[in-house]
Amino acid sequence: MIRYLGLDIGSVRIGVALSDPLGHFAQGIALLKASGDWVGETAALIDKWGVSVVVVGLPLRTGGEEGPEALRVRRKMEVLAERRPGLEIVFYDERFTTVIAERVLLEADLSRKKRRGKIDQTAAAVLLQGYLDGLRGAGQ
Repeated sequence: MIRYLGLDIGSVRIGVALSDPLGHFAQGIALLKASGDWVGETAALIDKWGVSVVVVGLPLRTGGEEGPEALRVRRKMEVLAERRPGLEIVFYDERFTTVIAERVLLEADLSRKKRRGKIDQTAAAVLLQGYLDGLRGAGQ
């Protein structure tokens, strides 16, 4: 069994999602502050849940090219890779995950204040679920 962790890395907050033990479903589990030691907190979550693969949202531009934001995310993941050698880190296109997460929370009829507290976790879950669905579609 492979356990997956999804990260939606923003400039203020980092949404974290975790797969079920079979790798079929994703759910948001944490919200980390970008100004803190979120890489260390992520490493602790990896250890706690026995995560084998981290799926990281890569903020691509609308045309699909990488910009400075994507480079910042890649550099942070280099730090995580140094702390956890052997950990597989996969970058996944995160375009529109926040928009989808916002729609999900609106459909759940959450107030604006509650949505703000859940949007990043939900975006991480949307991102991770998209990746997991893609794996199943590819026959893995």
